[in-house]
Amino acid sequence: MKSPQHVPVLLEEVLEYLNVRPGGVVVDATLGLAGHSSEIAKRLGGKGKLIGFDRDPEAMEMAKARLEVLRAELGEEMPEVVFEPRAFSEASSLLEAGSLDGLLADFGVSSLQLDEAHRGFSFRTDGPLDMRMDTRSGETAEQVVNQEDENELADLIYEFGEERRSRRIARAIVRARPITTTAELARIVSAEAPPMKGEKIHPATRTFQALRIRVNNELGEIQSLLKSAGSLLKPGGRLVLISFHSLEDRLVKDAFKAAKDAKIFEVLTKKPVVAAEQEQMRNPRSRSAKLRAAEKI
Repeated sequence: MKSPQHVPVLLEEVLEYLNVRPGGVVVDATLGLAGHSSEIAKRLGGKGKLIGFDRDPEAMEMAKARLEVLRAELGEEMPEVVFEPRAFSEASSLLEAGSLDGLLADFGVSSLQLDEAHRGFSFRTDGPLDMRMDTRSGETAEQVVNQEDENELADLIYEFGEERRSRRIARAIVRARPITTTAELARIVSAEAPPMKGEKIHPATRTFQALRIRVNNELGEIQSLLKSAGSLLKPGGRLVLISFHSLEDRLVKDAFKAAKDAKIFEVLTKKPVVAAEQEQMRNPRSRSAKLRAAEKI
C-alpha cells in the first residue's frame, strides 16, 4: 500500500490553542497519520508525554512509523509516546483524572481512509462498501445498506446526512439491492437525487456521510469524549476540537456552552476558527473544518 499524502488541517491554529509546553502530557484522540502529533511532539520535548488514540489499525501502523522517523531526528528531545489502538471513547477508563495538559481531536476522515479504495469511504474510487474505521469488528456499510428496512434507512440518511431527499434515496436503494460497491451506491443515489441548482457537492455526499456516521457511531464517540474531557484535563489544560460538518460542530458548541455555564471551561473561541484562504487553496479538505477550543477552569 502506498503511503498517502497527509496534510494536517489548521495545524498552526491547533498548536496555538493547545498551548503545548515542554514536559506536558497531551492526548491526540484521533492520531490518524500523526500530522498534528508530529508537531506536538517537537514542542513537548524529552520530558513530555504524547498519548495517541486511533481505532484504525492501518492508520496506527503508519503513525508509529512516522513518529519513529521523528524519534531518530529528535533523539533525546523526543517525548515518551504511548499508542492506544482503540476508540477515544475509552480514554476515560485508561487515563487518570486531572492528568492532561492538552487534548486534541480532529473528527475528520483521514487521507488514508478517503484515498484507499479498499476502505470504501469514498465514491471517487470504486471499492467495497465497508466504511469501518476499525476494520477488525462491527457492521459494514454494505450490511446497513442491504439489511436495514426502507424507513430506517431513510431516517438515518435524513438525520446523519441532513439529506432532504432521503425517502426517495432509501426507496431506490431498496429496489436496487444487493449493493456491494461504492460506485454502485453512488450511481443509484445520483440517478434518484441529481445535483440541485447551485449545489457544488456530489449528490451522493450526504448519503455516504450518513452511512459512515452510522457505521462508526461517530456522534456517540464525540459525546463520550465531550463528557470525559473535563475530568481528564488539569486546571489550565486545553481542549481543541476540529469538526467537519454541522452535526459535529453543534455537539461541540452545545457542550462548550453547557461547560461554560457550569464553570468547568472557559471557551477560547467565540466563533469557530476556520482555515485561511491560502490553506483552503492548498488543502481543499480544510474548507469545511471548524476549530473550537476551551480551557479547564
